[in-house]
Amino acid sequence: MLRDVVKEKLMDGAFIPAHPLALFEDKSFDEESQRLLTRYYIESGVDGVAVGVHTTQFEIHQVFEFYQQVLKTAIEEISAHAKSDFIKIAGVSGEIEQAIKEAQFAKEIGYDLVLLSNNGLFHYTEEELLQRAREIASIIPIIGFYLQPAVGGRIFTTDFWKQFCEIPNAYAIKVAPFDRYLTIDVARAVLHSSRWNEIALYTGNDDSIIHDLFTVFEEEVDGEIRKKRFAGGLLGHWAVWTSKAVELFRSIKEEREKDVIHSKWMKIAQEVTHANAAFFDSHNHFKGSIAGINEVLRRQGLIRSNKCLSEREVLSKGQLELIDEVYKLYPHLHDDEFVKNFLNKQSV
Repeated sequence: MLRDVVKEKLMDGAFIPAHPLALFEDKSFDEESQRLLTRYYIESGVDGVAVGVHTTQFEIHQVFEFYQQVLKTAIEEISAHAKSDFIKIAGVSGEIEQAIKEAQFAKEIGYDLVLLSNNGLFHYTEEELLQRAREIASIIPIIGFYLQPAVGGRIFTTDFWKQFCEIPNAYAIKVAPFDRYLTIDVARAVLHSSRWNEIALYTGNDDSIIHDLFTVFEEEVDGEIRKKRFAGGLLGHWAVWTSKAVELFRSIKEEREKDVIHSKWMKIAQEVTHANAAFFDSHNHFKGSIAGINEVLRRQGLIRSNKCLSEREVLSKGQLELIDEVYKLYPHLHDDEFVKNFLNKQSV
């Protein structure tokens, strides 16, 4: 069962960054930077972190001991520095045997939920993936993950998500297809499920973060008007410029309760999406998305290298210049000064 304080926070709306992986230039694990990064997120005021997910690089799932080390490193820092209601999410991936092994380990060391990825499982039918989800949910509470096809995801039917919502130990869905039509599919599936009030929608659409956070889905179901909004976000984009993003999220939660939304938010929404285009390398089908996030963290001094485990995960030609550009255009969105003060405190 999910802890009550975590369930309440998840439903109310939480700010959850996807945790990157810190590596040295030779691609060995930089544990010191990894721990520093976790502390940076906690200090920034996040509500939780997701570790072992796409932004952490799916390749860590190929060596179970490495997966264990990364998850343990984060949970140790969380235990030492975060409040008791901090939401601890572990990414779970792979074939059913691997997913079960990872879920059992995540539960054993204190994670609250797992974000269940279906990446690479194209040979599974939807029913087989649902059965896999039910088995994992029998071990630990789960969050569904609609990963965009450009980075290894697949398209699902609305019925798949309807059935997913009926899993008793499912509590949220990270909606990240980067597609408005597919996003609506998930929202409608939740609205039409018997557990619609027990499933939280979380945006993973890094291309439309603020739009999603202001969006309310409404539909009449069996004579009842049902409404659902994106409670919060679980985002790779929130792994950078995090303290400023937390401030924006808190303001959005207050603003969206009003009848009229100030037009400034549409301007900020476009700025955030433009910054994301640079970080995520949208012009090259997101090939440099993880390397772009790592590059921003490297510039700030939070990690030592932008290296990724996969040879394919590298900065694209011109991506550095795009990151330079958004830095200059949107100084109000970056948190370099916060990071500088944070790092100074770490060295005292």
